Amino acid sequence: MFKFGKWWVKVFILFLGLWLFLKIAADLGAELFWFQEVGYIEVFSLKLLTQGGLWLFIVSLSVVYLWGNLILAQKLQSSQNHNYIPETEINISRKLTTFLSPHYSKTEQNLPLTNNSNQIKLQWLLPLTLGLSLLVCLILAYYGEIALAYGTGKVSESNLSNLSNLSNLSAPIVFKIETIWELGKKIISQNWYLGIVGGLSIALLIYSKFLLRAIAVILSLSFGEIIAENWAKFLLFFHPVSFNSSEPLFKQDISFYIFSLPIWEMLELWLIGLSLYGLISVILTYLLSANSLSQGIFRGFSAPQKRHLLGLSGCLMLVAGLNYWLNRYQLLYSDNGVSYGASYTDIKAQLPADTILYFLSIAIAFYLLYLTGFSRKKSSHHPWINYSIYMYLTLIITGNFILPMTVQNFIVEPNELQREKPYIERNIALTRQAFNLDIVDSQIFNPIGKLTAEDIKANNLTMRNIRLWDQEPLLKTNRQLQQIRPYYQFPDADIDRYLIKSNPKKDNLEKQQVLIAARELNYENVPPQAQTWVNKNMIYTHGYGFTMSPVNTVAAGGLPEYFVKDISQKGSALNTSSIDIRQSIPIDKPRIYYGEITNTHVMTGTKVKELDYPSGSDNVYNTYDGLGGININSLWKKWLFSIYLKDWRMIFTQDFLPETKVLLRRNINQRIRTIAPFLKFDSDPYLVATDAYTDNKNQQFPGRENYLYWIVDAYTISDHYPYSDTGKEGINYIRNSVKVVIDAYNGTVRFYIADSLDPIITAWSKIFPQMFQNINNLPVNLHSHLRYPVDYFKIQSERLMIYHMTDPQVFYNREDQWQIPNEIYGSETRQVEPYYLITSLPNLPFEEFILLLPYTPKQRTNLIAWLAARSDGENYGKLLLYNFPKERLIYGQEQIEARINQDPVISQQISLWNQQGSRVIQGNLLVIPIEQSLLYVEPIYLEATQNSLPTLVRVIVAYENRIVMAQTLEQALSGIFQPELPPPPPIIRPVKEEITPG
Repeated sequence: MFKFGKWWVKVFILFLGLWLFLKIAADLGAELFWFQEVGYIEVFSLKLLTQGGLWLFIVSLSVVYLWGNLILAQKLQSSQNHNYIPETEINISRKLTTFLSPHYSKTEQNLPLTNNSNQIKLQWLLPLTLGLSLLVCLILAYYGEIALAYGTGKVSESNLSNLSNLSNLSAPIVFKIETIWELGKKIISQNWYLGIVGGLSIALLIYSKFLLRAIAVILSLSFGEIIAENWAKFLLFFHPVSFNSSEPLFKQDISFYIFSLPIWEMLELWLIGLSLYGLISVILTYLLSANSLSQGIFRGFSAPQKRHLLGLSGCLMLVAGLNYWLNRYQLLYSDNGVSYGASYTDIKAQLPADTILYFLSIAIAFYLLYLTGFSRKKSSHHPWINYSIYMYLTLIITGNFILPMTVQNFIVEPNELQREKPYIERNIALTRQAFNLDIVDSQIFNPIGKLTAEDIKANNLTMRNIRLWDQEPLLKTNRQLQQIRPYYQFPDADIDRYLIKSNPKKDNLEKQQVLIAARELNYENVPPQAQTWVNKNMIYTHGYGFTMSPVNTVAAGGLPEYFVKDISQKGSALNTSSIDIRQSIPIDKPRIYYGEITNTHVMTGTKVKELDYPSGSDNVYNTYDGLGGININSLWKKWLFSIYLKDWRMIFTQDFLPETKVLLRRNINQRIRTIAPFLKFDSDPYLVATDAYTDNKNQQFPGRENYLYWIVDAYTISDHYPYSDTGKEGINYIRNSVKVVIDAYNGTVRFYIADSLDPIITAWSKIFPQMFQNINNLPVNLHSHLRYPVDYFKIQSERLMIYHMTDPQVFYNREDQWQIPNEIYGSETRQVEPYYLITSLPNLPFEEFILLLPYTPKQRTNLIAWLAARSDGENYGKLLLYNFPKERLIYGQEQIEARINQDPVISQQISLWNQQGSRVIQGNLLVIPIEQSLLYVEPIYLEATQNSLPTLVRVIVAYENRIVMAQTLEQALSGIFQPELPPPPPIIRPVKEEITPG
């Protein structure tokens, strides 16, 4: 029976090893094929080599250090001497014997012990060992949580969870007293966590040898995982690019903080855990040796043990020195003063203290290491160790607490503005640099309030592009009218501009703002009874087409007008509203194999035809002939991808052909993040319908003709820009450095450098020279659809609310702080979102596509300024800030909303609509600059409570003190700017004549 059990163990281990080997081989093979397909094999290979090298180096070095010290401690641990045990401790020790040391012999319970001045009795020994054991568990829990978080992509609860990369963000906080306190509170609050930590702490006292070595291995693996997941930081460290700008405190080029400092922080995180656990585990090994807990006393450290502990303490002090050296630079990210960055107290008190502690830590470390290697004295008493430790602890308390508090309370606070003024200036200047706010062109905009009907006609293009349809109501309407089948879905609608022919006989092109929405296939919406393996993998493979609606026109019944809609019954393309649209917008073969919600992998080129689109009561089928996909024309590839995809049916299906391909990572967000995990990507990819083959030999997107492309903005970010405020996003440097274009049919991905002045993207282009191209290589028809990204604009506009104040005194007083106004949308109040407009900026004679956001003063509702980002041609990326005069009242959104809702006619009509099963939705209130004036436009939608089909029923226009609600924008504008009528004549009532008698 025993042999049978051993045989099964061997078989189990054999199969487990075989399974792991096949799993790893399949994952590596499939990833290799996929990166080869998309053309970025260099990214995969360099990432794999860097991660593997870092993991192997860190894990092996950690295991050697920790296990080497534990093995040495086992050799040096106390032997069981026959010494005397005091009578008062015999009973306690005997009771602990069976529980704490089952292997302890009963014949050894009455062995005598000799007295020793270094002895530790049970009443001190038990809490000491239990405390050290608990500290070991906390170290394991802390680093284990970090490693698990990196493995799942959730590194930090605060600032990393909302970001798509980890490449340029700082390491987690090192294991310090504050960390222990926070982790302890977390453990206590969760009973299961507390039970595990408590049980492991006690188990460490019983099975110390095995558990200490096991924890050493687990910690080493955790260290390797943490460091390996930060592979991008190490690549940047070895390929730095100068910023040609230095910070004012240490005079270091900013590249040191972006590229080098994160690596030192990662090494600090690793070395503190390594050295701290190494010291504690050896101390525990010595304290628990010779059954000290069972005997009730520890007889003291021997000379070799002391020398060992001195060496480990010296290593720990070296790491402490590294910590204080890094603390000096981390003062540039301090938030202790009135502004972000090193303050007066930080520089005058904390910096000298950290510098002294750094030198003292290094001196103590070398002294301890000297005693370890060269001291041969028999006496174990080294007074200089005690003196240095006392001095060290005194300086920690004084330098970290007493001195900064004294300087802050008695020197800074009575003269805060005077003391902090230079550091406020640094914070303002470097924050504006980090968020590219120093390029903002600030101007005065003084609305004169003299807009006339002639001005409206002169700005006809602006008027024809005022957005009456918001994304939300249009999407609701699309889902009711244009999804056609349940498995189609419109996940989003995006605003863009297109050149539309205004005359079919001429080449007149007019810029038109539109909302475009992709009709994608969502397999989750396929009826459950039809969700078979064949349908999922071979039939329901792609979406079809898109809708395009002008933002400013309304069809019959208040529904949106469509330039492009439906699916042509002729089976060749989509339906268009006119021949002008057909000649302006390419609509042929609009299949979407790669999109925002294409989350399934599919097999194409099989015996089974793919569903192309529905046509009446029948379906039209198609076979994919694009460049995307990995050919699986051999048995071993079938096995490989069946293991990788966990899909055994691939092996047994008879539907595969020699040309069969598997299409993986069809979700464009997952696709680009897998290729370039070191970039942060915009949250809103947008679809572009255009012909990228205007030169008939386009090498950027090879393959068959395709007219649908996704454009995604990508950013380089950091949280290490000195003196720059991190804000709520947790970053203090960002550039919109890359434009990513994805072919919706072939899956081809191209990265274009949009900001060549960004040092971070320059470094990445050095690391991956074949990956990035100049933006000039982007086909011109795609280039014309680039737009200033909303996410980037939001971050910049939020920083500008404070950092438009460049005067230190004004900044200190916060006397000119701004805020983003609120508006009523539907029936709820929410913050105004940036919005795109086609309009002419003040003092410019032409209309252009801009992104706009207004500001109001803090805790006020009148407008104070508005920020515009330009998107067209050579003006792309320019920021303009228009400041309103502070001595005049310029109505803000909330004030206009209040006036609208207080108007008796309008409020009565809205109240009437909000009855009998309908609901009024007040749309986005747009502030539109025209000439030297401001026009306010708000659409009103009506939606049935039982059927979400919003219709545009009214348009409200406000100008100066006039508000008009009409059925169309033209009627509302006419009502606002109608010619002034002469005043009516006064009403003269006749006087009754008095009739006198006689």
